[in-house]
Amino acid sequence: MTEPLYLEETNRRSFEATVERVLDDGRVVLDRTGFYPAGGGQPADQGTIQLDTDVAAEGALEWSVVDVQKRDTIYHELEGTPPLDELEHGTTVVGTLDWDRRYAHMRYHTAQHLLSAHLLEAYDAPTTGNQLYAERARLDCRYDRFDGTDLEAIEAAVNERIDEDLPVRWYELDRAVAESQLDVERTRLDLLPDSITELRIVEIGDEDAPYDRVACAGTHAESTGELSGIEITGRETAGSGEERIRFRLLEA
Repeated sequence: MTEPLYLEETNRRSFEATVERVLDDGRVVLDRTGFYPAGGGQPADQGTIQLDTDVAAEGALEWSVVDVQKRDTIYHELEGTPPLDELEHGTTVVGTLDWDRRYAHMRYHTAQHLLSAHLLEAYDAPTTGNQLYAERARLDCRYDRFDGTDLEAIEAAVNERIDEDLPVRWYELDRAVAESQLDVERTRLDLLPDSITELRIVEIGDEDAPYDRVACAGTHAESTGELSGIEITGRETAGSGEERIRFRLLEA
């Protein structure tokens, strides 16, 4: 199983790894990776994989990482001119993330957590889905309909949390412990398959009384101050009793 470096070292931009498998369809399995696989509304990372022995050499062998998916393990889809037979079991490579893309996803994922927390607290509207991009995001929640006044109030409340520059942290927790100590509904533990026994908990705010605490395997900024601010760009009905809120992050 590929070691997911992105769970702990979210600010790591490059890493060394060893090739474990090369598939005929252009996918590669590494023993560890910093590339985030698509999931939880967060898109996959992109970047490059390069032969370690040629890192400093002109014309180094390099492939573009165009998609990353997690199935039984983590698969990296590669494209590029060099033949994949240059990669074989035991080959050492260097992976380099498209950092602008990853950091945008980290900031948007953190903003989504703030928005979800406020909607649940102020409107009893639990999040039912979300999708992040590098320049915008959307969130679905269980609520009849927000009006213009609601959207203004929501935007102001989230921006207040951003201005407070709240710390963001994450840690591993045994599921049995989490279910006995945490608010199962608020942390969304009830949505996770029973097969997941070790949880990654993301918290925003004070350690003793965090503003948000939820089980999440995504990547996040280290403080809300990194977000600058959000602008709600619109709403629409996402189904019976469901609202969709669209938003974007403000430039610093």
